[in-house]
Amino acid sequence: MYIDVVVLIVLLVVVVMFFKRFSSFVFFMAIVDIFLRILTFIKNNIGLPDVSALIGKYFPSSIPGIIDKYCNGIINTILQWAFVIIMCIFLGYIIKIFIKKKKI
Repeated sequence: MYIDVVVLIVLLVVVVMFFKRFSSFVFFMAIVDIFLRILTFIKNNIGLPDVSALIGKYFPSSIPGIIDKYCNGIINTILQWAFVIIMCIFLGYIIKIFIKKKKI
């Protein structure tokens, strides 16, 4: 029932314990969210009903989808905004990396 939240929290703890940097946490959140959104796209656009059902049963749509599923009210709003802030920080990291790698 709560397996998706438990797996996400365990993975977050592992990332924080091993990498110990805020940027690692941000990149991990972005990677997980992008992976879940790709799976959701595949689920919605693949012609195989068995694969779609398998992905729909075992994978949530995205991290905001997990937040919506298990929270409501002010906690939901706070977690959604925290996720948006994390994604903005991720965007800042990506822009910084892109500018550093610029070669003319």
